[in-house]
Amino acid sequence: MKRFILGAVFALAIVAVGVYMLTREQPQAPSMGVTGEQSQVIRGEYLARVGDCYACHTLRGGAPYAGGLEMATPFGSLYTTNITPDPDTGIGKWTADDFWAALHDGKSKDGSFLYPAMPYTNYTKVTREDSDAMYAYFRTVKPARLANRPPALGFPYNQRQLMLGWRTLYFKPGVYQDNPKQSKEWNRGAYLVEGLGHCNACHSARNALGAVSADDQYAGGLIPVQNWYAPSLTSNRETGLGGWDIKEIVELLRTGVSTRGAVYGPMSAVVQHSLQETSLSDLTAMATYLKSIAQTGEPPEVPQVRTTVAQTDAMLAAGAKLYEKHCADCHQPKGEGVPRVYPPLANNQSIAMALPINAIRIVLNGGFPPSTEGNPRPYGMPPFAYDLNDDEVAAVVTFIRQSWGNRAPAVAPVEIARGRGVPID
Repeated sequence: MKRFILGAVFALAIVAVGVYMLTREQPQAPSMGVTGEQSQVIRGEYLARVGDCYACHTLRGGAPYAGGLEMATPFGSLYTTNITPDPDTGIGKWTADDFWAALHDGKSKDGSFLYPAMPYTNYTKVTREDSDAMYAYFRTVKPARLANRPPALGFPYNQRQLMLGWRTLYFKPGVYQDNPKQSKEWNRGAYLVEGLGHCNACHSARNALGAVSADDQYAGGLIPVQNWYAPSLTSNRETGLGGWDIKEIVELLRTGVSTRGAVYGPMSAVVQHSLQETSLSDLTAMATYLKSIAQTGEPPEVPQVRTTVAQTDAMLAAGAKLYEKHCADCHQPKGEGVPRVYPPLANNQSIAMALPINAIRIVLNGGFPPSTEGNPRPYGMPPFAYDLNDDEVAAVVTFIRQSWGNRAPAVAPVEIARGRGVPID
């Protein structure tokens, strides 16, 4: 099977060369001019925040934008690059055209293909004017000397030239074009969500080659190495965006909490480093666009280990006692929670999602919403990984998923083992 896959990859690359020669990319858009004026730099800094560049290109405790952060993937590890203006290890010798080529075409200064862990498949929608503003800002960042680490990918994924085949199949460069049938606000939201915000990078399923599935845009996706599930933005069964008010969505994106819930896990970092810095008008535009794609359709069934009726009944009885002991003081006896302090569990779509991994991870590892201007001292969830065994965690998660109006399948203890990161086989 592995030989077949490897052969298919090489065959794809050979075919792609011919396709590429017939369908060359369009010439670069001309620069609007990088003046370095304060207004352009300020706008570039804002756009870099919207694009969440800091979160990926800054190692914890390291210099801002100096890179070095490990990005684990199913194919191996990549390390984010130094994008400070250091001339030897950063982008100090890059031109505005080089920077545009990275964002728009997914190519480095030397012409080599970037791996799509850098979401150029989204950034290609950014206008040249915005690209130049971001370049102007990064020229003002304090230079940091930190050599870039090479990717740690296994064969054949370490053969960068094979990206040609991947790009032929899954990448089409092009700046976002307004939809004339939609409002200015809707188009601004689409530009940000589809482009700099790169929301579908997490909230969509990926195929065997790591590409976002064109048929499942924003339908939810498992982040396999991090073991988190980014819920669907189109199914009301998972996020309920269609039933949210614009103000409620904006509140959650800007502060990390709302009367309906709070953000945890990878999304917490997005709010921390990006969304809380986004303007109210842009957040409103994003919420307007997101609401327009929210649909009432049911998400697909997720293969899981099912429990028997007797096992479920036993877990519900045990889970009720565990909930009363460990959870009720904060989340309240009937799961109503405390608005903007302890998220409600009753009628909570995120609790009742088909895939229970997020609820499992929260019970095991705890967590905090981000600290933001609108929520400077967030209340956290303590970890129970060392207090409860797999059977007990399965019981309390099952109880929460089947109480107070929640209707979701029971959770087998084997699913808890996966949440702990323990191999099943």
